[in-house]
Amino acid sequence: MPEISRFYGIVIAMFHNDHEPPHFHVRYGEHKALVSIGEAAVLRGDLPPRALGLVREWTRSHRTELHEDWLLARKNQPLKPIEPLQ
Repeated sequence: MPEISRFYGIVIAMFHNDHEPPHFHVRYGEHKALVSIGEAAVLRGDLPPRALGLVREWTRSHRTELHEDWLLARKNQPLKPIEPLQ
């Protein structure tokens, strides 16, 4: 699973050729979640409230880049790293 960003112990990744809707994978300690790009909603799994808030803030700041990486992943092309939350 290609990692595209990492901040505050949160790892953001995308699978190549993954299923719809557009989403990314989040790992934080023992927690895992799939988060939609469009609404930053948890589609599956769970995250602690503070981690989820950080992920949502990061998603809002990088939605365009996430969509670009989603399209690259669908074409099985290398993904571009995205700046971490600062």
